[in-house]
Amino acid sequence: MAWFILMMAGVFEIGWAVGLKYVDGFSKPLPLVVTAFCMIVSVTLLSIALRDIPLGTGYAIWTGIGTAGAVLFGIFYLAEPASIWRLMSIGLILLGVLSLKVLPSS
Repeated sequence: MAWFILMMAGVFEIGWAVGLKYVDGFSKPLPLVVTAFCMIVSVTLLSIALRDIPLGTGYAIWTGIGTAGAVLFGIFYLAEPASIWRLMSIGLILLGVLSLKVLPSS
């Protein structure tokens, strides 16, 4: 269950990272409220998941999901460049996240 909670924390991490694009210097109330909500939920879920997952592993996975998700959102919805190097870099992040989950920790 802790891993599922961590994944959900990562999804909300994407939400607040993307939300920062739309708050326009904290001048737009609705995006600001949504972004703040995502921040609170993300950090709360992360703290719950860290009860059962080692700190370094949980934090790396949480930020990896957020990073990869924000970049992919930018590519698909904001017309940001999708160069081969960018895609390979995201692939490496995702490989690292997957490795932290499936490889033995000892």
